[in-house]
Amino acid sequence: MSKRSLVHGATIVVAVSTFQCSADEQSAPSSKDKFNPIDQSLAAACGTTNVALNRPTAASSVESGAFPASAATDGNTGTRWSSAFGDPQWIRVDLGSVQTICGVRLNWETAYGKAYQIQVSNDGNAWSNIYSTTNSPGGTEDLTVNGSGRYVRVLGSQRATQWGYSLWELQIFAAGGATDGGIPDSGTNPPGTFWDASGIPPAQNVMMFKFLNRTNGVRKDTELYWSFKSGSINETHSFAERPLYDMPANSAGRLYFYVCLTGDTACASDPTKSRYFDFIEHTIGPHQYNGNTTRVDAFGLKIAMLLRSHDGSELTVGEDYATFAEDRAVTFQKFVDSVPAEFKGLAQAPNAPYRIVEPGAGGFNAGGPYQHYYDSYVNQIWSANGITIPKPGPNGDGLGAYPDLSAAIYRHVGAAPGTFNSAGKLLNQQLWANASTFYTAAPANYYAKFWHDHSIGGKAYGFPYDDVGGYSTFISHDNPQYLLVAVGW
Repeated sequence: MSKRSLVHGATIVVAVSTFQCSADEQSAPSSKDKFNPIDQSLAAACGTTNVALNRPTAASSVESGAFPASAATDGNTGTRWSSAFGDPQWIRVDLGSVQTICGVRLNWETAYGKAYQIQVSNDGNAWSNIYSTTNSPGGTEDLTVNGSGRYVRVLGSQRATQWGYSLWELQIFAAGGATDGGIPDSGTNPPGTFWDASGIPPAQNVMMFKFLNRTNGVRKDTELYWSFKSGSINETHSFAERPLYDMPANSAGRLYFYVCLTGDTACASDPTKSRYFDFIEHTIGPHQYNGNTTRVDAFGLKIAMLLRSHDGSELTVGEDYATFAEDRAVTFQKFVDSVPAEFKGLAQAPNAPYRIVEPGAGGFNAGGPYQHYYDSYVNQIWSANGITIPKPGPNGDGLGAYPDLSAAIYRHVGAAPGTFNSAGKLLNQQLWANASTFYTAAPANYYAKFWHDHSIGGKAYGFPYDDVGGYSTFISHDNPQYLLVAVGW
């Protein structure tokens, strides 16, 4: 295993009516607002619970990371989604299951949609209209509608101002107020529909791989690709074409994932030329799986894996579910907001919007402005422990034979006397016992810290020896059945 580091129907429109609120209600809405359908024939059946609250929400664009799509469904009337300044734009909510939609409330900011449609879908790809207007008054609009779907989308075709589309809150009401309950409000547990193992046949080789589109409806299966090359094997397919692969034994393999956006001529004829890509690593024996996700080189796409074995055991690693649920722009902005100044450029142009690169590719390398970032702490560790081996170079590189020392530098631990011997070997075997002691002060690898903070179980491969102490995403089993790989946007 390389140390360079790892996963629905038609709608019938029955009735639509609108209710326009008074002018003083057109500012930031009250958190006490409830849906009040005008069509009294539907009132008894339509619930008063906002089933969009805290559900995974995505949008065609955001004005900036300060105005994410999730702000329109967070229940906080002081936050809002705001799109880029152009037409068309959309915002979409995943309700977690197919539901009968009877009411929608749009709490517009000053920048509202003059012409828009409300649509539903069972799969996030095929949409049906349940409401349409070309002359919206803005403010707070209560809409009585009738349709069914798992996904609800507001599709704006004409802005009312020179700005974009902006919603304080998008509320959705279902018949009976029913909710799926499978989508969590945090990243702790997986949504009930996240890991889909249906339709996996027995493997003819070692184990089956199934590829899951977990882009919250933002990217189609026809835009997601996987590519695997090993020996005479050379396979590249869209998720739509081949969501399953019967994996043979192979050593030091990489399975790449690409997103080739519709209309992107750079990758239209060859998806592997897309700038949106990522990969997982593995070594697979006749009856063995060893693999991991990786952030050692960069973040390109959200990835999580679930390894299921014939004994019924399951192992999951990768980005956490809250990270999958949020917009891509939010993830990039969250990184920028979470790290010290030296690390912010890793997630900014020219790396963004394609990659969040590791520090060695973003100024911590030899000749870069932060090449000496770790020097003071390296000197402290060496002095306190009387270490006589050569010190590492820029970005802490050059300690391939000393993984504990390398991890100590990046995690900012190990400066106490007696932690290492003079040859750089670990003496204090409790150094890795408590992850809460890691990254507590600068200098530290805050790039790696971010991925640990936003991963399943706190495990990530943020630098080459992040497996020290058992904190990486490496998973293994000697009787694997299948691997689910979720790819997000």
